[in-house]
Formats: sequence, C-alpha cells, structure tokens
Amino acid sequence: MANINKASGKALRAQVAGAGFAGLTAAIALRQNGWDVTLHERDSELRAFGAGIYLWHNGLRVLEAIDALDDVLQGSHTPPTYETWMQNKSVSKETFNGLPWRIMTRSHLHNALVKRAREVGVEVRVNSEAVSADAEGRLTLQTGEVLEADLIVGADGVGSKVRDSLGFKQDRWVSTDGIIRLIVPRKKEELGAGEWDNTIDMWNFEPRVQRILYSPCNKDELYLGLMAPAADPRGSRVPLDLEVWVEMFPFLEPCLAEAAKLQSARYDNYATTKLDSWVKGKVALVGDAAHAMCPALAQGAGCAMVNAFSLSQDLAENSSVEDALASWEKRIRPITDRCQALSGEYAANRSLSKGNMFTPAALEAARYDPIRRVYSWPQ
Repeated sequence: MANINKASGKALRAQVAGAGFAGLTAAIALRQNGWDVTLHERDSELRAFGAGIYLWHNGLRVLEAIDALDDVLQGSHTPPTYETWMQNKSVSKETFNGLPWRIMTRSHLHNALVKRAREVGVEVRVNSEAVSADAEGRLTLQTGEVLEADLIVGADGVGSKVRDSLGFKQDRWVSTDGIIRLIVPRKKEELGAGEWDNTIDMWNFEPRVQRILYSPCNKDELYLGLMAPAADPRGSRVPLDLEVWVEMFPFLEPCLAEAAKLQSARYDNYATTKLDSWVKGKVALVGDAAHAMCPALAQGAGCAMVNAFSLSQDLAENSSVEDALASWEKRIRPITDRCQALSGEYAANRSLSKGNMFTPAALEAARYDPIRRVYSWPQ
C-alpha cells in the first residue's frame, strides 16, 4: 500500500489515542512505514503506570522490528529459571526450552519506546485526551478539536473512550483475585542463601490464600506481585499490611518491609474484556482497549505490542485502510483470543500453583514471531 492519500497527495495520517505500550508501538511502526503519526496522551507527560513487566519472544521480536531492543536489554533481566513454590517448598523449575523472555520495570520499557518514537518523528501531544471517534476517521479531543485521519488507533486502555464512543459490544469479567504490583530494592544480600536470581512464584493456600510473584528486573530492582482474594481485607489492603505478608513469607521480610513503605500501592482485580470486533471503519483498537486479560500468562503487553506492530504490516499490504483492518483482525486475533481465554482460566483456577503449567498451549502467544509470522521454539 502506498503511504500517500490519493485525494490529498499527502502522506497517510494516523491519530493514535493513548501513549502506553500498544499506542507507542503502533505509532512507531506506522511512522517507520512512512505515515504521519500524532500520538495523544491525556496526561501532562509521557510516563509508565504500574510496576514490572514480562516480555517474551513475541514482544522482544517487536522491539527488534522497531529498533528498540538494545535499549530494553540494557537494564533488564532473564532469570535462570521460572520456579514455582507451594507452601514455601519448590515444586517445579521451568526454562521454556530456551524461549527468550525478559523481566524489566515498566518505566524501563516505556522510556525505550518513547525514545524510539521521538527518533522516528512521531508527533507527541500531551494534555491531549481523545473522547470519541467515528468510523469515517474523525477523532474528537477533550478540547472540542476534531482531527481527521486516514486511520485512528484506540490504544487508550481498559476504559477506552474511543471504543465506548463507537458502541463496540463487550463482555467484561472480574475475577475473585487481584494483585498489588510494586518495585522495591532487590535486597539480595539481606535475603541470604537462595536462588534469588530466579523468578519464584510463591503460592500458599493455608492458612489463607496468598501468592507472591518474585521477579528480579536487574541487579538493583525487584518486581513483586502480591496476590490475594478481593474478599480478604488484609491481603488486599494498601498500603501493604506488612504483618500479614511477613507471616506467610518470612524469608522475604527485607523486601516486604520496603514494599510496605510505598504509599502509592494499588490493588487491582484481575479482569477480562472481550469485544465483538476490534475494528470499525477506519478505527482499530489495540491493547487493553481491545482485549484486557488476566496476567496469569504474562502476555498482556506482549499481545498488545504484537497486535499494534502487526497492524502496520497489514496496512502496508492492502489497498484500503478498511480492507487492511479487516485482514489484520482476521489474521492476528485468534492468537490473542486463545491466550486471553487460557489466561482467564488459569487465573480462575489458580492453575499456576501446580507448577510446570507453561504448556505448549500456554506458550503459544509467546512463541509467535510477528516479523516472520511463524511460531518459533517448538516445545
């Protein structure tokens, strides 16, 4: 597809609502393909929300394609193994047959994407909130300004105004469990003997249900995901109820003490959003706006980035934007749908507590190579 609007003779223009991982990826990939791209962020600055993040082969290949991989590899970590504990005893160690994976802070990934977006010439507008769109390619901002585009990308999160203004049908489920996500100092020396470079998925079902996903991001920073049922007032309390967590995980007290100091902690329920479609006319939805999923398979960001990058591929190969969006959803959505469904099932059944649960089906999305459009790393 030529990147010229035949009517105007100018470069095709995209308006991207939301500067998270999906929006940034879409903006960079489109810009690399010759589009004029404006990225809208409702806040006063570009910054990441949340704590840590896992990226697998699929997401790392996207970073390679948009020339952001080297920056992300510096300051992130691949653990020797993914270890699962039940009642503080190891039950499994998984290495995924050499499948690449990486842990990092969300800010580290976000900063690399912002840097790349600026390098390729994406126009970034802060204090610019999209409040609605129409299928003909008009985006309306909070200020009342209406922008016309050849493509609108709704990457404005789980509460997407772009999506809701267009009347997409959606089903949404909220799980019984939720999570507190935090970045704290590693405190590796204070933790003493142990394999503290591993990811350690620590589950306890007695005397209460509590889980800690211990995830080293680099030599200095540790990502902690503390799971408890929403119905547990102490486990879901923020700031952290230090006593109830140290009682169950006493060996992590040096890290938990740091976590308890964080006043900005937030408890989030696991949630799933499924839409009837991701596209309408010249509008495409990506990321949580289209397919928010439970974090059990650690694929929310990976699928979002793959889908955003894949969108640029289909737009380069079809004669019209509308044809490209239909082709894109048909091609890429089934992978995400299967990942979303299994992730929700795992979260509902607390399946990861069994260990050795990263089956070929669970790793399907992780194994996908969006550049070559094939599955790598057979299990």
